[in-house]
Amino acid sequence: MSEQFSSRLLEHCVEAFSQLPGVGRRTALRYVLSLLHRKKEDAMVLAQSISQLLEEVKYCSVCHNISDTEVCDLCADPQRDHSTICVVENIRGVMTIESTGIYRGLYHVLGGIISPIDGIGPDELEIDSLIERVQSGEVKEVIFALNPTMEGDTTIFYISRKLSNQDITMTTLARGVSVGDDLEYADEITLGRSIVNRVCLDAQKP
Repeated sequence: MSEQFSSRLLEHCVEAFSQLPGVGRRTALRYVLSLLHRKKEDAMVLAQSISQLLEEVKYCSVCHNISDTEVCDLCADPQRDHSTICVVENIRGVMTIESTGIYRGLYHVLGGIISPIDGIGPDELEIDSLIERVQSGEVKEVIFALNPTMEGDTTIFYISRKLSNQDITMTTLARGVSVGDDLEYADEITLGRSIVNRVCLDAQKP
């Protein structure tokens, strides 16, 4: 046991918190000590919320967004534009674009982007299910809302080639989002304008 901890339980809890993204050991220790100073009932609410999330959370069978039901509220909403699909890397992408209040279509969460250096290939992503959705015939436009990086552009190129024989429009966000920036850090006005002013991909059909 590390000398800075008087309790192995405390150390183990700090280690667990420090596994979260952006949380170092000092921050983790501050979180744990804060929990210890709270009423036990309040701390248990957090513990039970995490346990319930891990046990009961679902992923939408259509778009792969986090959901409480088999099909998420967005996919089930008849007021959404079901002819348009916005392709995002992860669930944060859905939340970020929804925060603009501009986009009214559906989503498709890939679960990552193609990155050979990280060992992530097309088979690890939800690409086949996207193709199946497009082939259903209802989809008229696919918007690629991936981070403007080499990996993001590679993923867009790969999927656009897979969809090149479909009678759909394929667009990307306007480059109001700077090259190399993460989508979730773009301000809502810039991101909203990028959606409205999205641009068609170069023709990919052979």
